[in-house]
Amino acid sequence: MKNKLSRFAVPYVVWMAIFVVAPIVIMTVYAFTSASGGFTLDNFAQMGTYTEVFLRSFKLALIATAICLLIGYPVSYFISREGVSFQRMANVLIMLPMWMNFLLRTYSWMTILENNGLLNQLFRKLGIIALYNNLTGAELEFFPMMNTQGAVVLGMVYNYLPFMILPIYSVIVKLDHSLLEAARDLGANSATVFRRVILPLSLPGVLSGITMVFVPSVSTFAISQMLGGGTELLLGDLIERQFLGGAYNPQIGAAISLVMMIIVVVCMVIMNRFGEGEEQAVML
Repeated sequence: MKNKLSRFAVPYVVWMAIFVVAPIVIMTVYAFTSASGGFTLDNFAQMGTYTEVFLRSFKLALIATAICLLIGYPVSYFISREGVSFQRMANVLIMLPMWMNFLLRTYSWMTILENNGLLNQLFRKLGIIALYNNLTGAELEFFPMMNTQGAVVLGMVYNYLPFMILPIYSVIVKLDHSLLEAARDLGANSATVFRRVILPLSLPGVLSGITMVFVPSVSTFAISQMLGGGTELLLGDLIERQFLGGAYNPQIGAAISLVMMIIVVVCMVIMNRFGEGEEQAVML
């Protein structure tokens, strides 16, 4: 039986070797070699000039992840407390935008946020822009929302929010209701039940959601280019420029990718350790 199972695993191992392990090995080789092919650490030394890009990428990714958590947890908790038919409909509505192409979803926000977009037209018709000008003495014709960090964060939250909601929901909906009833029988009110029982037990879903939102947010490039207008350079944009842009330098691009991957893996390990510690504390 084990031999048969191992045979079925061969295609998966080959796939992983070709499309996961091999690219990482190639990236590592490029990161530690110069344009002439010799060993060097200069690629990592030159990364100091991009410190601002690293800080901006992690800052925006953390903000987007925090917003997704603040929105996603209450939504997940609310859905899990409703009936089965409502849960199914809610899950479909949450996943429905994901059936549309990623770029089309982001382009739709460009139409909404641009200077003459739907939001500014609405504000103009409601007199909000005129009211703002009267109160502040400004002479705005529109609220500048495009090509800002706020627009980039909004695009991240919109595109990655389902990745926060679904893991948390899948954990909360499977909680043993007898534990909640036992806590209430022991005199705990709703707030205490949530704080001492529901929140700790749902922590694995929270950590999964944080990982699934933070990792693509910190490495995104399409959102920052489309909603940031190229003015808010992030790590994904920087790496793309090194491989495809006019400043072609795959060695530095590989070094940045390697460092970013290491940082993300370290963050994931820390979160997993934190989750294991919390889970053990709850069991005790």
